[in-house]
Amino acid sequence: MRQRPWVLRGLLPLFEHAMFSSTMVSRGKPFPDLFLHAAKTMGFAPADCIVIEDSVAGTQAGIAAGMRVYAYHGDPYSDRDGLASAGGVLFDDMRELAGLVPIH
Repeated sequence: MRQRPWVLRGLLPLFEHAMFSSTMVSRGKPFPDLFLHAAKTMGFAPADCIVIEDSVAGTQAGIAAGMRVYAYHGDPYSDRDGLASAGGVLFDDMRELAGLVPIH
């Protein structure tokens, strides 16, 4: 199994309490179950959550969960039109994300 780069850099302890998988719910994306499970587990209302996605199914799931979805289309193989149609806020450079997300 290939390791994710952030795991190799020692970041796993910072995120392992907040890692969720479709194996934790009965239906995966495009259903909202996983996002709703994550929000409930972490004690947040769906409307107070954001989703950062790069897939159409994930964008659909986040929107269906009632969350604001930022849809990354910087990959040349991404489906920009599909992400937009699914309702995501499009961005193509991760450096833009901090300026897009409303932080209170």
